Amino acid sequence: MRFGVVRFPGSCDEVDALLACRRFGEAELLWHKDRDLGGVDAVVVPGGFSYGDYLRAGAIARFSPLMEAVIEFAREGGPVLGICNGFQVLCEAGLLPGALLPNVGLRFVCRQVEVEVVRRDTPFTRACAEGETLSVPVKHTTGRYHAPPDLDPGQVVLRYARGQNPNGSERDIAGVINAEGNVLGLMPHPEHAVDPLTGSADGLQLFQSIGAHVGGLVHA
Repeated sequence: MRFGVVRFPGSCDEVDALLACRRFGEAELLWHKDRDLGGVDAVVVPGGFSYGDYLRAGAIARFSPLMEAVIEFAREGGPVLGICNGFQVLCEAGLLPGALLPNVGLRFVCRQVEVEVVRRDTPFTRACAEGETLSVPVKHTTGRYHAPPDLDPGQVVLRYARGQNPNGSERDIAGVINAEGNVLGLMPHPEHAVDPLTGSADGLQLFQSIGAHVGGLVHA
């Protein structure tokens, strides 16, 4: 099992994501100027401020050479996880529906939130229990999810628990999956919730799920 973690200019969470992935398999950084994923089994597009968030969060990163390979990988069914800025990039790339807008309060938010697992039958949540609440931090300014009118309710995988919505996301949506079920984006940071000493280890379940999913495909 090999994870690939994308590094853009301005990424700041790629190392934490890399270390979280390495708990469940091999993992390596993928440079934004490369055009090949090097045979990885899963891709993580991490948080940060890709290309300085100039123009619009994620809008420039979407056109990086590596993202063309990520788009092809996703269209072939490969699992792709986008976290925070990575979620924004995946929406800009058309791999996920909707858009991320400025927070309702127009301020940066950074705090621990409770997130409910709406679906566990995905490659990213199979290690969770349906209805389980995960304690995971958020840190963003542009995290208010705007859902398209035709969004299938079944594409909502994670919701902010009652009273926990930090940004005004519609329907309390914290994470959505594509119609094919192999691309997930979420604003909370599971890579920052991997050790009880930092407040929670609940985020590990997402990386564990991807490892189990890919392992199941390999051994099927």
